Amino acid sequence: MHPMLNTAIKAARRAGAIINRASLDLERLNVARKGPKDYVTEVDRASEESIIDILRTAYPEHGFLGEESGVLKALSGTEEPEFQWIIDPLDGTTNFIHGFQHYAVSIALMHRGVAHHAVVYDPTRNEMFTASRGSGAFLNDRRVRVSSCLRYHDALLASHIPQSTALPAGSPFVPLLSACAAARRTGSTVLDLSWVACGRLDGFCGMGLKPWDMAAGSLLILEAGGLIADFHGEQDWLTSGNVLAAGPKTFAQMMAHLPA
Repeated sequence: MHPMLNTAIKAARRAGAIINRASLDLERLNVARKGPKDYVTEVDRASEESIIDILRTAYPEHGFLGEESGVLKALSGTEEPEFQWIIDPLDGTTNFIHGFQHYAVSIALMHRGVAHHAVVYDPTRNEMFTASRGSGAFLNDRRVRVSSCLRYHDALLASHIPQSTALPAGSPFVPLLSACAAARRTGSTVLDLSWVACGRLDGFCGMGLKPWDMAAGSLLILEAGGLIADFHGEQDWLTSGNVLAAGPKTFAQMMAHLPA
């Protein structure tokens, strides 16, 4: 295993321990709003600080992009570092503050804008998803693959959509989600993508996402034999925030169900 991936796993486990301790006493949790339906807690901040502390100590020449901290420059080296860590310290904060145990820590290492290592850690299930470019995707050291689902009407999808309830008639997701077997909105994009990578879900569609929602999960998908793209089949999803991910057969059918 690559030393950088090992360091990221160590950081994810420390963050997971912070989250698990806080989950035992949610009534004492201080919750603030970043915007409508967008929450942040001191656990998010403490988790991110612990991750950055470990990674920055090991790699002071690397930059960071964190959901809570924003862009952080490298402590040493060039002004524009080749390596950048993208961190979501607690994806699924709304789930967490309600005691709904579906959330995760996400860490990705980008080299010149391309994901090279990824860690997604689910602290409630003690499940560690990892990937390194060209080396496959793993769940707790067991190699995983995307689902082999062939028929779209049998596919179980997950989604991240701006609407909390019913989709408006003009949404591009109406034909996409109505034709599959079922769709789930779990509240944690990084876990959705990880579950696509290991075959628990057949596909994922999302819009309005941020880089920290997708960076680690995208590498897991690719290394598990899946495909990921924006709504036009292009590789602009990290910038646009609009993304489809699935195994090859399901992915082609998802694209076909989107309006031209």
